[in-house]
Amino acid sequence: MTPDIATKIENIKKEMGRELVILGHHYQSDRIIRHTDIQGDSLELARKINGLYAKNIVFCGVHFMAETAAVLAEPEQSVFLPEQTATCVMADMAPAYLVEKILTRLNQEGKKITPVAYVNSSLEIKKLCGKFGGSVCTSANAKTMLSWALDQGDGVLFMPDKHLGRNTADDLGIEPGNRKILDIRHGGRYIDYAEASRKKMLFWPGLCAVHHRLKPEHLKIIRQNDPKAKIIVHPECMPEVVALADAKGSTSMIMDFVRQAAPGSTIYVGTEENMVQRLAADYGPEKTIKPIYPTFCSNMAKITPEKLLYTLNDLNPENRIMVDENAADQAKKALQIMLEVCS
Repeated sequence: MTPDIATKIENIKKEMGRELVILGHHYQSDRIIRHTDIQGDSLELARKINGLYAKNIVFCGVHFMAETAAVLAEPEQSVFLPEQTATCVMADMAPAYLVEKILTRLNQEGKKITPVAYVNSSLEIKKLCGKFGGSVCTSANAKTMLSWALDQGDGVLFMPDKHLGRNTADDLGIEPGNRKILDIRHGGRYIDYAEASRKKMLFWPGLCAVHHRLKPEHLKIIRQNDPKAKIIVHPECMPEVVALADAKGSTSMIMDFVRQAAPGSTIYVGTEENMVQRLAADYGPEKTIKPIYPTFCSNMAKITPEKLLYTLNDLNPENRIMVDENAADQAKKALQIMLEVCS
């Protein structure tokens, strides 16, 4: 990034003052993070929206995050995303029409199946959660929210991340025989709905492309070559990876793990590379922070300083993230449940 672009961004921020706030997810590059006013994971950033007074909120993340911010923001506030094509592979794996079809059919079996959507999902999926009396969750509060959902009826449909769902089911002590990954091929034609509705936990078969790249073999090599090192991974990793790690946690929990580690520690971190590099810079040379395997989010990388500057130069409400009012009301209901349960 040329100094000119960085200077222009900072000049605009100074000119706009309290009228502007820039949010940045931890997976953004340092070239973006340096310009953000608030950094965090999905839960941290969602919690911040309600207390923001800025007229213009620029979200440096992916589309579902900006949608969530738009749902939680006040009517007079505008939320902008510097790159509209910055989507999420995982979120795209759960088309709302198919989720509604399958969820409706499950509930016709005489059981109440409560939907819980990982915040890495579309507005339409969050809307369905509100409509069916469910909620949303983040990787930081998945155990709390799935425990809440289990108390609402007979079972839970967790979507779209099967890995986070199974890892959380392990945390809750739900037996393997009481879980099922749904076969959604051909519109759910192969699902035995009577059998599925008797399970405590049903999983949509989505996953995070970034964390799915981490394999058990990567951790086994670390154990052989650096047996004294600690390993922490994100719960979007497959359960076989989590089982070989010393700890798992959301981005904020990973940061706490590294911060609390003793001086001289070597820690291998299994999550998006930008965050790992930032941790290595923040805590080196007192601690050695390494990636388990380099893995970047290509959609997060679509947010560049050039696109951020372009957005800041044209904060026209017509360019803001638009959300359907009915969908937003139902989605907000699901989001508010999460914020209340986890307050």
